Formats: sequence, C-alpha cells, structure tokens
Amino acid sequence: MTAAALAGELHTPLFTVQLDGLMTKFMGETASKLRLVFSAMAETKGVYFFDEFDAIGAKRAERNDVGEIRRVLNSFLQFLDEDESDGLVVAATNHPELLDPALFRRFDDVIEYTLPSVEVATGIFQARLSGFDTRDIDWSMAVTDATGLSQAEIARAAADAAKLVILSDRERITQNDLAIAIAERKGAASQ
Repeated sequence: MTAAALAGELHTPLFTVQLDGLMTKFMGETASKLRLVFSAMAETKGVYFFDEFDAIGAKRAERNDVGEIRRVLNSFLQFLDEDESDGLVVAATNHPELLDPALFRRFDDVIEYTLPSVEVATGIFQARLSGFDTRDIDWSMAVTDATGLSQAEIARAAADAAKLVILSDRERITQNDLAIAIAERKGAASQ
C-alpha cells in the first residue's frame, strides 16, 4: 500500500518485482534477471516494489546461507550503489530482523509500521465502510476483535465484510458480518 501511495503521489507507474519469477535454480541467472530490473529503472521512471524482500536480502553471515542467494544480494547491493535512475526502490518485509545490515545503509529511509492504535483501527473501519449502513456496529467490539491485525489487514477485513453485504443484496453491515471478515483475516494472517 505504501509503494502504491508513493507511486500515486509521484504520478509515476508502480512496478512490482515478482521475486518468484526473478529467482531461478541456475547459478548467475537470478542476478542477470535482477540486472534487467535495474536496466528497466534506468529507462522508465517509476516506483519499483520488491515484496517479501527477505527472500533475497537475508543476512549473508548466516550458517544456513545459500551461496547463490548471497551472490544475488551482493549483486542487488552493487546495482543499488550504481543506480543513477530517477526510479524509486521500495522493499518490504515482515521480518526485518532477517535482513542484512548492508541494506539499511543503502536505503534512504526505513519505515516501520506498528500495529494500529484503537483510534486508527476505528478510523480505518469507518472510512472503508462509510458507504454502508453501519448504525448497528459496535466499533469498540470490532476493534477488539481485530487486535493483532495490521492496517492493511483491517482494511481487507472491512472490504470482505462489504463484499459479504453486497453479495447478500443488503445495505446494512451487521456485527456478525464484520466478525466473520475479521476472523477470516486473522486466519489468513496467521498462515
């Protein structure tokens, strides 16, 4: 969501780099594909988003380190150092503790998202469901149910509840609709 917001504010396209398509089992091929991404950055201004970045950005000194991944990370660091494009690189992970310290020196900013406060969670629910009749919703109960969910997961739970209501051809969201959607998000988040 942050990468999309940055792209929108900068009026540039958002490019999501699919790491599963980037990584191969053949030595050197992953770094070659990574070079293509950085070449594209030189030609096309945009926001380049690497999700689940710990897949290639893991600490190089770990004992279970795979040599090819270490080479890929070294290549990534070199490409970043050499990059003179107007592109913006955004990398995201749910496991910052796994990342190599050299990455933190290469990125201009590190943004850490903590779980939302009660006020923020309530605001997300209310904003996402503002087009529906929510007069029966106990927002404090919904927020308590959503404890442990991130901002993005709360937004998705609200969207899921809205879909439930639309598919049921209703205009009013019930507490149960929201509880079901939150429970599904919690289940998805724990996987």
